[in-house]
Amino acid sequence: MATTVDVEAKVEDLFAPPINEDDDEHDSKERVLQKYFLQEWQLVKSLLDGIISHGRVSDFSSVHRIRSIMDKYQEQGQLIEPYLDSMVSPLMFIVRSRTMEVGASDEILDIIKPICIIIYSLVTVCGYKAVIKFFPHQVSDLELAVSLLEKCHDTNSVTSLRHESTGEMEAKCVILLWLSILVLVPFDIASVDSSIACNNELGELEPSPLVSRVLGFCKDYLSSAGPMRTISGLLLSRLLTRPDMPKAFIRFIDWAHEVLSSSKDDVMGHFQLLGVVEALAALFKAGSRNLLLDIVASVWNDISSLGKSATAARSPLLRKFLVKLSQRIGLTCLPYQLPSWRYVSRTRSLGGNVSSASQKLDQLDAGATSGVILQSMQDDDVDVPEIIEEIMEVLLSGLRDTDTVVRWSAAKGIGRITSRLTSILAEEVLSSVLELFSPGEGDGSWHGGCLALAELARRGLLLPNSLPKVVPVVVKALHYDIRRGPHSVGSHVRDAAAYVCWAFGRAYYHADMRNILDQLAPHLLTVACYDREVNCRRASAAAFQENIGRQGSYPHGIDIVNAADYFSLSSRVNSYLHVAVCIAQYEGYLHAFAEELLNSKICHWDKSLRELAAEALSALVKYDPEYFANYILEKLIPCTLSSDLCMRHGATLAAAELVLSLYQCHYPLPDDKQKKVAGIIPAIEKARLYRGKGGEIMRAAVSRLIECISLSHLLVPKKIIRSLLDTLSENLRHPNSQIQNAAVRALKHFTVAYFGDGGPSDATTMYLDQLSNQNVAVRRGCALALGVLPYQFLATKWKDVLIKLSGACAIEDNPEDRDAEARVNAVKGLISVCETLTQEREQASALAEEDVMSLYLLIKKEVMMSLFNALDDYSIDNRGDVGSWVREAAMDGLERCTYILCKRDSLSSSARPLGVEHLPNLSNDELVENDSRLLFDTNLATTLVAGLVKQAVEKMDKLREAAATVLQRVLYNREIFVPFIPHREKLEEIIPNKKGLKWGVPTFSYPRFVQLLQVSCYSKPLVSGLVISIGGLQDSLRKASTSALLEYLQGEDNDTRKSREYILSSDVLWVLEQYRKCDRVITPTLKTIEILYSKRIFLNMQAHTSLFCNGLLDSLAIELKGSKDFTKLYSGIAILGFIASVSEPVNSRAFSHLLTFLGHRYPKIRKASAEQIYLVLLQGGDLVSEDKMEKALEIISETCWEGDLETAKQQRLQLFEIAGLEMGINLKTHTVRLKNEGLKQATSTDENASYSSLVDSTGF
Repeated sequence: MATTVDVEAKVEDLFAPPINEDDDEHDSKERVLQKYFLQEWQLVKSLLDGIISHGRVSDFSSVHRIRSIMDKYQEQGQLIEPYLDSMVSPLMFIVRSRTMEVGASDEILDIIKPICIIIYSLVTVCGYKAVIKFFPHQVSDLELAVSLLEKCHDTNSVTSLRHESTGEMEAKCVILLWLSILVLVPFDIASVDSSIACNNELGELEPSPLVSRVLGFCKDYLSSAGPMRTISGLLLSRLLTRPDMPKAFIRFIDWAHEVLSSSKDDVMGHFQLLGVVEALAALFKAGSRNLLLDIVASVWNDISSLGKSATAARSPLLRKFLVKLSQRIGLTCLPYQLPSWRYVSRTRSLGGNVSSASQKLDQLDAGATSGVILQSMQDDDVDVPEIIEEIMEVLLSGLRDTDTVVRWSAAKGIGRITSRLTSILAEEVLSSVLELFSPGEGDGSWHGGCLALAELARRGLLLPNSLPKVVPVVVKALHYDIRRGPHSVGSHVRDAAAYVCWAFGRAYYHADMRNILDQLAPHLLTVACYDREVNCRRASAAAFQENIGRQGSYPHGIDIVNAADYFSLSSRVNSYLHVAVCIAQYEGYLHAFAEELLNSKICHWDKSLRELAAEALSALVKYDPEYFANYILEKLIPCTLSSDLCMRHGATLAAAELVLSLYQCHYPLPDDKQKKVAGIIPAIEKARLYRGKGGEIMRAAVSRLIECISLSHLLVPKKIIRSLLDTLSENLRHPNSQIQNAAVRALKHFTVAYFGDGGPSDATTMYLDQLSNQNVAVRRGCALALGVLPYQFLATKWKDVLIKLSGACAIEDNPEDRDAEARVNAVKGLISVCETLTQEREQASALAEEDVMSLYLLIKKEVMMSLFNALDDYSIDNRGDVGSWVREAAMDGLERCTYILCKRDSLSSSARPLGVEHLPNLSNDELVENDSRLLFDTNLATTLVAGLVKQAVEKMDKLREAAATVLQRVLYNREIFVPFIPHREKLEEIIPNKKGLKWGVPTFSYPRFVQLLQVSCYSKPLVSGLVISIGGLQDSLRKASTSALLEYLQGEDNDTRKSREYILSSDVLWVLEQYRKCDRVITPTLKTIEILYSKRIFLNMQAHTSLFCNGLLDSLAIELKGSKDFTKLYSGIAILGFIASVSEPVNSRAFSHLLTFLGHRYPKIRKASAEQIYLVLLQGGDLVSEDKMEKALEIISETCWEGDLETAKQQRLQLFEIAGLEMGINLKTHTVRLKNEGLKQATSTDENASYSSLVDSTGF
């Protein structure tokens, strides 16, 4: 066997670039197949060579490797067929030779089972017919295979999982397939059976013992639930139909009669029933007509009664086998002959068809029907038995079955039997099939009927003179869609109807299909563009493509096929808005497309499809605006008041989109029609269609209609204008965010279109007053509404608007009134108002300079400060960190306000032109003097960058990416230069001006931003955000951020390292002081300190170490006091352990803190403290004298700290005495002081006082 290194080397060679390879187009099929299977083949061949060289499978992993490779070719088995001989023949040779050597013993099973797994995997990929051609078939192998099957017959699979199979099932299947080849030997099997030599009592035509054994095995396997059932049926069909097996055949039929007549209702009986029916179907396929005619009556009686039983009603697979067996009985009763009346196409090849299409029609034989060879118009004399009528009834009933597999089998059966009937009887069959398309039939009947029509057309049994009555039915099936509750059925019918059209294209000559294709093409393309299901769109496009290719020239056929290809139709949006629009430009499709959208799609049950259909309808307007204005719009307006919710919603949206599209096409609507459109909304409100089911989606549709009316500048009476404004105000108060957003979009254009000279005086006041409404939905909508109001609405009350919106950005005082969405909308509205005011005031030069400056100063002092405060919104609820929505909106707002202030500075100052990239070199005094006169000063720039940097290192990927992107735009904005950014060069080095940087990836962003720790003005905010990531719960984020920080702290030399540690320690103490008692920051900060201490950070800062430790202990005394947060307590105890190990005076204080925790009310905390004290004492030091060390360790290790609290306190007291410390517990501070302070001892508290609440809150 090849070594692993050799195999890997061969595989690596396969991935080398090809050299001088020929074009696939000029290669032979074998070379192309070998080229594309070559990579795996080399690996498979090396594995097979190892198996062949050893004569068995020595490494079972090679079997799984081969099978996993073969599984990739399940749908492309033809790629493996060139290699079957080199794979199957050697493996079967091993099976045969080793069986001859070892015999049918237990050892042979261990040898053949892994090999059979490989062979059976090839059978599942390529099919048994392709594989068994390479099985050995010597006559002497028959007894060998039977003895091997007998040995395998008694073994059972240890598992039903395929990947865990050890080969029992596969071995049985392979041996049965081998026997199916061996029983075809052209000799009497009795002459092969060696056991007959000792038995002379065998009667004439009696089956030999060898055959009896095979029959016994097969009968057993017919009761199996696995693939052995099908293969044993194949074996029986080949064995029993031999000329020397008449008695065995009759006995099997009698046994099958007993099984079919029995009333077993157990699981094994059901599988046996399936196996017998499947075996009979195989017998009727393989046997000769003379042999089978004698048993037709008895078998038909059995299956007729079985088909009517409850067992068949419960089993789709049994019904499928019964239908298959019925059709084969019918084929047996009818003699095989090629009907003279069937349709035969003149040209069977595509190339010949295309060439013939270019020829003139007058070259055709004038005396013959185009495309049909009529050998004889008279029916042959065929004797049709009466049983055929019963069989056809069964097959027609099968077309109505609820399962697709049964309908498909019945359709093929109808096609096969009809091919042996007279033309008159074939017409009756067609009439019966067409009856399946009556309105009272279900979707199963329509689907089965389409399959039957396709089979008749494929076999030339559907004559051209029958097409006029077939085509209308097929057209109806192409659009079949029946609503059932909240969904619809019919996609399988439409798919099958497309299959019928595909079969027409392949079956008929182009002269016969010319008129038919003209009828089908618009419907096929309608389904291809507008069907909801992707399989139906692709099936219809494939049918159209087949007809274009087979039927010769067709107007714009190639262009349409190129537009509606397999991939372009995969997206529903692309199909509706691009492919359909491209096809509609050609003659004959526009009106068909519009009718389909109008009649079927805008009233569809799927809301998203109705919205898409409205857009698709408007996209077609440009080809014929008059048709859409006079016909489509007239039909849509009454539908907006329909009692059907889907219809009125779709019609309202479609009318809105049509009006806007007509305006964009510069098509003026008459005044009366404009009034009709404007009257839709009052009519809807008068009919009270906002109420009840569907009121929400109607509100959104009405908002869209108002938006489109406004954009189109329709003539609207003043009374209706006020009514529309009230409608939008109502929609703004709705709790549904989609309705609010639709209303906001409509209000933006509505106020501009109809209140250009100034709006109603009460509108702005109403929105301002409702900003403090207790209803959160009202606050959300009004904040957005203020943001889209034009300048005329804001001119007189802009100060109140800015101040009120700034206040709405802050977290509400009352916890019950807090709403993150309201604050987000307030931030968005505030920024929009600022932009509206500043843009209008820049254009209005007549305004006083003081009035303009007051606006900008208010933006600087109120708006910017509100946005900076919004960056600290870390509110949470049951949805998680909802404050992140506010922070994200605030970052966008800060960027836009920064541009507003900087643009104003640049206009008022001539010293710095627009677009410069750096400030001029000014002295500090000049800079400060210049700074005081500017709106955007150094302080504002520092605060802005610091806030963004903090967000750029926190735990949420989305916010990190948003913050870094905003900072990048601020640094490199080419239109508006942002000045006074401290350490701009360093920032530009960290944040380059490149697109596509992955700031959301922690391993990319953190190593860059930690470099700002050496910049004093950014380091503190940076640390406050960084500790959230390092001390957080997300493991991958913690690793990336910790690694980046540690790499930064390493430094280039020792001095740099100490300097960075000192700066970081100062910043950490600042965070602890700044966010005192804020567990959101303090808990991860303590966790971060613990991690850094474990990496020996902060322990070697010389004099600074003591300062840092004392500051840290002061913070711990405050944070750990009365805390119930286990994470915080654990981190604090670990930090105390590290500080207690420092050889400084501060270690006594930390050790005292640790001893205090030994009397904590929570047992887990006492245990954690004891562990830390034990580790501290083991490290030595001067905390406990050497003579008392052993005693202290003994107390720590032998005391049960999770036990009784009083016992723990007594042991703690001993430790205080050993350490030379005196415990003084103040009930308010819980601090421990040294012995010389002499404080009194306080009474202890009950450990169970709040333990239950702790358990509830922490989950312990």
